Amino acid sequence: MTQFQLAPGARLNATLLGQEQEPLLQSDGILADPDELVRGVSASDLLPAYSPAGGFPGLRSALPSDYIQKVVNVLTGPIAEAFSLGAVRPIRAQGAFSLVTLPPDALAPPQRAPHVDSVDPMQFAILHYLCGADHGGTSFYRHRATGFETLSPSRLASYDAHRAGEATLDGYVEDGAPWFEPIMQVSAEMNRLIVYRSCVLHSGRVPSPERLSPDPETGRLTANIFVTFIPASLP
Repeated sequence: MTQFQLAPGARLNATLLGQEQEPLLQSDGILADPDELVRGVSASDLLPAYSPAGGFPGLRSALPSDYIQKVVNVLTGPIAEAFSLGAVRPIRAQGAFSLVTLPPDALAPPQRAPHVDSVDPMQFAILHYLCGADHGGTSFYRHRATGFETLSPSRLASYDAHRAGEATLDGYVEDGAPWFEPIMQVSAEMNRLIVYRSCVLHSGRVPSPERLSPDPETGRLTANIFVTFIPASLP
């Protein structure tokens, strides 16, 4: 049975994104043995997660349930504090190993722009890098026309109307110009973990697409968890 022990002295640091001041949590060197997690990736289990309409631009397979449970249990308190949630409990958590593989010219239009994973402010993305800085990282963006850095149900109509009149970006997102501007970048680093609300506009950075590989030991591998919280007082 795998243990997924935290590294001794692992710490979370908080910073604020852009004008909307959304928190972002980061821990460098979160697991004592990140290779234990990487060894759990079976290349035969990695399957395409994209379609002609978009989706994740590569391969995915299920994360170990005990890893998801360990990470969510450890982070629930810090997330509640950093995001001023009060007392909460997780009601849903799911995750996947994610390996970017698509070349830039194979991307669908939605994969060429910053996106959100959900407009639910109680859903959070936990992103654990299992690759090095040569594979880029993650950038967060402001939509220039609306000024939005996060999306919500009340913002969707306005955002979608503006985006309908904007051209598709080329390849993987870099600075997002002219429709978006970056507000922060986080570099990939082996065993670095970040946490942010799923409603924040973001995109993976892939500065060297020629380095993409279906091999989880050398490719742009991450472990991604989406967790949703509710107030602890609710049944």
